[in-house]
Amino acid sequence: MNIDIKNEQKYLDKVMETISMQIKEVEVNAAKRKEDVIHIRKHFWDDIKMNMDTFDDFLETIIGMRQQTQDLSVSQSTHKHAYDRLSKLKLIEKSPFFGRIDFVEDGTSNSENIHIGVATITDETNELILIYDWRAPISSIYYDYPPGPAEYATPEGIIRGELYNKWQYTIKNGVIESMFDTNLTIGDEILQEVLGDGSNKHMHHIVATIQKEQNKIIRNVSGRLLVVQGAAGSGKTSAALQRIAYFLYKYRETLQADQIILFSPNAMFSNYVSHVLPELGEENMQQETFQNYLEHRLNRSFTIEDPYDQLEYLLESTDNPLYQTRKASIQFKSSSVFFHGIKRYREALELTGMVFKGIKFRGVTVVSAKQITERFYTNDPSLNFHNRMDQVRDWLMKEIDHIEKIEMKKSWVREEMELLSKEELQKVLTQLKENDDVDESSFEFYDKEEQILSRMIVRRKLKPLRRKVAALKFINIKRLYKQIFEESVSATIWNEHDFPAYWREICLLTRGMLDEDHLFQEDATPFLLLKELIQGFQSNTSIKYVLIDEAQDYSVFQFEFIKQLFPRARMTVLGDFNQAISPHTDHFTDFHSLTSLYGSDETEQITLDRSYRSTKQIIEFTRELIPEGEQIQAFNREGEKPVLVRVTDHADLHKNIISNVVKLQEREYPTIAIICKSAAEASCAYHSLRAIQGLKLIKKNTDEYQQGVLVIPAYLAKGIEFDSVIIYNASNQVYGEENLRRLFYTACTRAMHHLQLYSVGDPSPFLKNIQSDILDIRQEGFC
Repeated sequence: MNIDIKNEQKYLDKVMETISMQIKEVEVNAAKRKEDVIHIRKHFWDDIKMNMDTFDDFLETIIGMRQQTQDLSVSQSTHKHAYDRLSKLKLIEKSPFFGRIDFVEDGTSNSENIHIGVATITDETNELILIYDWRAPISSIYYDYPPGPAEYATPEGIIRGELYNKWQYTIKNGVIESMFDTNLTIGDEILQEVLGDGSNKHMHHIVATIQKEQNKIIRNVSGRLLVVQGAAGSGKTSAALQRIAYFLYKYRETLQADQIILFSPNAMFSNYVSHVLPELGEENMQQETFQNYLEHRLNRSFTIEDPYDQLEYLLESTDNPLYQTRKASIQFKSSSVFFHGIKRYREALELTGMVFKGIKFRGVTVVSAKQITERFYTNDPSLNFHNRMDQVRDWLMKEIDHIEKIEMKKSWVREEMELLSKEELQKVLTQLKENDDVDESSFEFYDKEEQILSRMIVRRKLKPLRRKVAALKFINIKRLYKQIFEESVSATIWNEHDFPAYWREICLLTRGMLDEDHLFQEDATPFLLLKELIQGFQSNTSIKYVLIDEAQDYSVFQFEFIKQLFPRARMTVLGDFNQAISPHTDHFTDFHSLTSLYGSDETEQITLDRSYRSTKQIIEFTRELIPEGEQIQAFNREGEKPVLVRVTDHADLHKNIISNVVKLQEREYPTIAIICKSAAEASCAYHSLRAIQGLKLIKKNTDEYQQGVLVIPAYLAKGIEFDSVIIYNASNQVYGEENLRRLFYTACTRAMHHLQLYSVGDPSPFLKNIQSDILDIRQEGFC
């Protein structure tokens, strides 16, 4: 069935006219609500009679204040609702919809013409829906079915019927530029156009081009854990962000954006994806990096190695004599074996092994560590661990009270009295006059004044000590963690076959690190877990959904910890093990181990094999770099073959790159990324290529994704795409080791339209068997 574009333009004009009218109405309403809020704030106290003479007067005052507060709260809420609605209307004003389906429900004969857009629009009566939100139940037909039998789920049950037509539009500034009959999938024509555009400094929503397999991720509401294994460029991150928008729509009565948290790989990535939800008229969820969380919890006591510093060490320090020890340490401390070993260790501490710090006041030990240990283990053994610890804390608080009485009589207190300010002395004098009917000239008055002053001085000095005891700071967590790496303790936690290679060296290295108040990246989460198990887990029960992107670089240990941190949350995990670059993932190929988090019944896994980011030629090349790469399907977008240029030395390399960048800039590519193996290589490349105008060096602390010509380490480029990618040096010397295959693949898959590789000398063995019809290989010289 053909649809007349003129009639569709008339419908579009009608919808836009309705939106324009609603904008005017909401603007007036929003302005009025704003005035109401300002008025209530300005005159908040005018109608409240402040009278505290009698209980009834006091009660009336409180009731008045409560009523004014409620009025203000209602006005603020109404104003926010109006403002949000206005923002959404203006967002879709010039392009209200992008698709249409013609659907006949079973048992009826009338075809419903369903237009689909970013938000719901009704007519002036508020009864007829002109545009359906893409998240509405009926809209799922648009993404999931070709013409023919179709169905969708509603709270009342499954609705079945016949889908007769499915159309997709491109609309710009209120004009339908094109319409496509999308019989099987969401139109390749529009997807081609979107993917063919240049990169942007922010990721944008994809609701007009969501594919069926992506829609399955977005609308999945079953189970506690959804695991998405997606090929590079498969749209898994975009789908996850639309998933958040879908949840905020579906559960809008019970779910707020601040009850969702996204763990991002770094601050630059967080900034890159920060515009997606606002584009859909939703507030942004919380975003955090796991490293920031660790530092928030631990950096007052330790310096914590950054995960990128850990990677940099492993990429650049292969000649270090401790390299193999460190690598084995990372893998073991990231494992579930180590996680459960720490839990067994905490259980064993109920019987023996607890280590405490003595309580000191003014440099003198007033309660020794030995006394605290004896108190802990002589408490009622039938009590659980934390109740016994609470008893020790209460006992220490009483001991501090006793110390206070003793210290009040000491000479140092009298010396401190003489240094008190006039304001402090006046405060005590006023207190005495108010509370005691005592003659100021009497000895009794003098004695009480001295007593109050003494108590005030001693309590002020003891306040930090009381605070530390209340926070269980008398437990020596560092020494307890260090004990794990002592032979007498570790032998009771793990079986002999559990220990990794280099175990003794790992123990020595870890103990030395702790002595310097430093935590390796692989020790930070285990240390925090032990701290939580001993002091009490600080779980967050307000978070309902947790999303983890680039999840292939999280350890099993970290997943276990996050599960305990957010015990009531459902989790969505997104990643690609072909891009796993952390050392603890060397022996993993999928997320199968995560099924143990919630059990197979509560876990669903979805695989995305189709890649959309890159041209067909780039995908055909990059899938040759990894095992089972043939499973990755390329979207049919034509482009140039990747090119490998061999050069003789670094001087020739830099001449070639500078010349190539100029040509690429002439092609008006918004973003050209020169991707290096490590930060060390990126720094050298940046200084050698400074002749390139506007060249930027991206570092681990770069907050904002920038367009232009960038020099960037491969591990910082994860999750981001570039119009053109230049692999700085794809030589055997740089990428000669098998454990760098995934890093190399990650770097190459960042390219959208153009991929150029250089090699100083012999190329990497990863390129050895790639055929000439997939990779254009050129000898040294200018390309």
